[in-house]
Amino acid sequence: MSSQNSGSRDNVSLKTKVLVKTGLLVIIAVILQTLEFPIPFFPPFLEIDFSDLPAVLGAFALGPMAGITIELVKNIMHFVLGLSATAGIGEIANFIVGCAFVLPASLIYKHHKSKKSALLGLVAGIVTMAVVAALMNYFVMFPFYAKAFGLDMEAIVGMFGAVNNLIVDMKTVILFGIVPFNLIKGILISIVTLLIYKRISPILHK
Repeated sequence: MSSQNSGSRDNVSLKTKVLVKTGLLVIIAVILQTLEFPIPFFPPFLEIDFSDLPAVLGAFALGPMAGITIELVKNIMHFVLGLSATAGIGEIANFIVGCAFVLPASLIYKHHKSKKSALLGLVAGIVTMAVVAALMNYFVMFPFYAKAFGLDMEAIVGMFGAVNNLIVDMKTVILFGIVPFNLIKGILISIVTLLIYKRISPILHK
């Protein structure tokens, strides 16, 4: 009986530790989501942030569900704190695209935890994120923004075309704007993940 009670307490303690670590990673993600910076050859409203980094780290250390939870709560907090300029639609898209990156990466890494599988998982995550972001923007985000803010598609194309003369229509917006932007973002986050994960994983696993 005592061994069962001890096991139950250990399980509760483990769950509590996971919740605390997940919560801390959420806070870091929310902060990072506000620290955006532009990159050349992209319109100023496309800015990179590293808020997916805590989700990747959490998913690698605590499992894929932790990464999804961080992505979800991060975006809920971003909306609740009044940081959203898209009536929550941007946060929904950010959650879906973030999960498209975190989930493949963590599932591959979970199957065999090594530097090689981490790299393979991150590459899979980058590609998946770029594809999902392309589809989300083409079919959902740009039509929504055009309707919500009274823009036409030509105006959106013009914003991209002003910084990249290869962009002449919505398809080239996706091909030469959205896809490379998300590839760059995924690569940067992956590089930082590979550089710091082994150093901080003992803390996340402790």
